Amino acid sequence: MPITTIISENIKGVLFVAIFAVAATLLSILPFFQAISLPPLIIGMLGGIIYANTIRKSMPKNWEKGIHFCTKIILRLGIILYGFRITFQNIFEVGVSGIIVSVLMVVLTFIIGVFVGIRVLKLDRELSILIASGAAICGAAAVLATESVLKSKPWKSTVAVATVVIFGTSAMCLYPIFYKLGLIPFNAQEMGLYIGGSIHEVAHVVAAGNAINPETSNTAIIVKMIRVMMLAPFLIVLGVFLYRSKAGNKGQNNIPWFAILFIIMAGINSLNLVSNIAVQYINIIDNSLITMAMIALGMETHMERLKGVGMKPIWLGLILFMWLIFGGYFLVFLVAP
Repeated sequence: MPITTIISENIKGVLFVAIFAVAATLLSILPFFQAISLPPLIIGMLGGIIYANTIRKSMPKNWEKGIHFCTKIILRLGIILYGFRITFQNIFEVGVSGIIVSVLMVVLTFIIGVFVGIRVLKLDRELSILIASGAAICGAAAVLATESVLKSKPWKSTVAVATVVIFGTSAMCLYPIFYKLGLIPFNAQEMGLYIGGSIHEVAHVVAAGNAINPETSNTAIIVKMIRVMMLAPFLIVLGVFLYRSKAGNKGQNNIPWFAILFIIMAGINSLNLVSNIAVQYINIIDNSLITMAMIALGMETHMERLKGVGMKPIWLGLILFMWLIFGGYFLVFLVAP
């Protein structure tokens, strides 16, 4: 299909979502939202859900193609540019202990999440994978990237992101409090390993680390970035698994090309082929793209689809939250130098 046709068919819906994204960004600057560390993508998603369940039926029908475009193409572009947030040098900055904590927490959290979700709670397989990936890797961004591989319904991503928001925000608030009360007997570097290895979102990690001290914050962010780096290989492995399994094979290649480009962007950033100022602008654009994708997912989430889900996703999120707290603690205790 010619690019001009694609643009003409989608432009109105994309612009509509972009206006939502601008509004969400402006709202996130307000003191109330800053106080609770609510980023534009979450504000936008909530706004999208409100739109979907109130006035969407009265809006022009031809806008829907642009909204759907944002949940697919814009989302993939956002994940690709997410690679500019990391460098391969980050791996060496925290040493072997940081790598071990990051890798084990990602792998074990995902396995526990999928097993408990499917086998214990009898949740839908796709929803279990989405919730587990959000807890294991990097919150909402991991959920969105995983949704692109699974090709699941938008409402499932919304539910998974909700668990990230609830329990990631809880961890962001609780970890510094527990540390200052003396309930976590770690030094500054060990606390950084703990925070970076067991809190959902990058933003949550930054906030929790900064609430303690600069050394903790620096270590936490690097460990978290190693978890983010694992997003690409995770998506590739998941894509191969879905392609080979009878349940996931729908006659199409599920290997995510955007995950390969994610690695390439991280490589470009690692080699300093792009100036720091340019990277800053790329990250601003990337934030906008991911915010638009989240808003579009919210716009395709109708509350009647969630009625049969019940509390099971929250229970899975809670179980993973408890695992991250206690499993992360004992893992850092065992491997910290």
